[in-house]
Amino acid sequence: MSRPISHVVFALTALFFLFFFALPIGETLSGAFRQPGGGFTPAYLVEVFRNPIYLEGLWNSVQMAVFSTALTLAIALPLAFLTDRFLFPAKNLFSALILVPMILPPFVGAIGVKQILGQEGALNALLASLGLENPAHPIDWLGASRLGGVVVMNALHLYPILYLNLVAALANVDPAMEEAAENLGCTGLRKFRKITLPLIMPGLFAGGTIVFIWAFTELGVPLMFDYQRVTSVQIFSGLKDIGGNPFPFALVAVMLVSTVVLYALSKMLFGRASHAMMAKATSQGGPRAIAPLPAWACTAFFACVTFLAVLPHIGVVLVAFSRDWYGTILPDGWTLDHFRAALGHDLTLPSIQNSLKYASLATLVDLVLGVGIAYVVTRTRLPGRELLDAMAMLPLAVPGLVLAFGYLAMTQPGKLFAFMNPAIDPLMILVIAYSVRRLPYVVRSAAAGFQQTSVTLEEAAQNLGCPPFRALRKITLPLIAANLMAGGLLAFSFAMLEVSDSLILAQKQQDFPITKAIYELYQLLGDGRFIASALGVWAMGFLGVTILGASVILGRKLGAIFRV
Repeated sequence: MSRPISHVVFALTALFFLFFFALPIGETLSGAFRQPGGGFTPAYLVEVFRNPIYLEGLWNSVQMAVFSTALTLAIALPLAFLTDRFLFPAKNLFSALILVPMILPPFVGAIGVKQILGQEGALNALLASLGLENPAHPIDWLGASRLGGVVVMNALHLYPILYLNLVAALANVDPAMEEAAENLGCTGLRKFRKITLPLIMPGLFAGGTIVFIWAFTELGVPLMFDYQRVTSVQIFSGLKDIGGNPFPFALVAVMLVSTVVLYALSKMLFGRASHAMMAKATSQGGPRAIAPLPAWACTAFFACVTFLAVLPHIGVVLVAFSRDWYGTILPDGWTLDHFRAALGHDLTLPSIQNSLKYASLATLVDLVLGVGIAYVVTRTRLPGRELLDAMAMLPLAVPGLVLAFGYLAMTQPGKLFAFMNPAIDPLMILVIAYSVRRLPYVVRSAAAGFQQTSVTLEEAAQNLGCPPFRALRKITLPLIAANLMAGGLLAFSFAMLEVSDSLILAQKQQDFPITKAIYELYQLLGDGRFIASALGVWAMGFLGVTILGASVILGRKLGAIFRV
């Protein structure tokens, strides 16, 4: 790719991010400080911290993020350590199953969790049948506030992201450094705390940041658990009066600033750590065989975590196949009627078609932009290419709820992008929203492919008279096709099941994507939750196939896609 074309790619990408990343954030911030007459005022922001309801929502959001991240770390760190250090029965099987929690949006899994852990759910029915509980006074496992249920759902869905980063970080630790510590008498937990943990801190920070931001701004799970006193739900509830109510803008501004500050603090404390290491081959590394009892204990631990992780999926599948399920261990009967109803319902088939259309167009945008950005970053010495790379990764660090709210604000009547107003037709703004959110996946995948492909192949083609752009198209792109396929699969599958953008930007029934259709179906009385679960099972199968394909192609490098 010639230098002028590289400049064009840089300029177009910068404009794209200016209009569809910086502008929506700017619209949100300006709305938080704008008086009805057009002047500046901090009154709305101050009121957020004075109003006890808003303060409670912020505090609950912080708790949701902190507890979700802590529980995610408690699950992912032992799993990653055992995977990296030991050989145990069924290790390959469980390493593959580790991705299972990612094949279902957590707000859909909440249907299954409520069915199992609710006061009239399967667990209480089991305990009552064993005589361990009084049926008249069932245990409220999810808690009156529902915070516990939200935290568990977040952790069970997000721990693979942290696990993938930690496995990659542990794989890069030079065993010689740990052996040197052991020779000096530093062993066991002290060695892990003093040597191993600082060495893997960048990977821990990379995955932990994604988990924290995701949990802090999670919208779907609190909605499904009817957990109203949380900032994300308060923002969603305020969308009905976005033109005349400044407080949703103020809440989004507080959420954005909080996220940026927390990210900056964690980056300053944990993200700067850099330790020079020799190649891992300097010593005999890799997983080692252990005694049968500890080995089977590792297998049992993986099996227990995997079972808990798939419990929401099992619940959703059982709900989808059940005739009725209330106060019993298993459903009262089985049927396929809900799947037939899902295929014939006014909401379902159009929503599948809409999601396929939105996600396909968004993936196409991501592939074009992602390849261009990755090429400029890895193949040129263009000034500012590091800034371009940072811009491409920023959507991972900015909450999807913030961007979705910004898109809604910037398309209101009288604004520059009013022609994209989702109340008229959400196609363009949803495609842009999906593509911005998932662009980092394609950039990271393409960049990995370029880094693994020798530049001498392109140089040889150019020396034989092949123009730079043609050399890229004929030589390099076919060589990195697997990477592009993996990044494209992830971008497409996650766009298909995007929650925040879909719930906020899709406002008419004929425009609903899958996730908005599931949410609306769940609100219906009667068979609503059964049909919603049936649609969720379809979504589960679809996302499972795509993530499996991406994991087979990328292997351990899959974790690099979830880094900021």
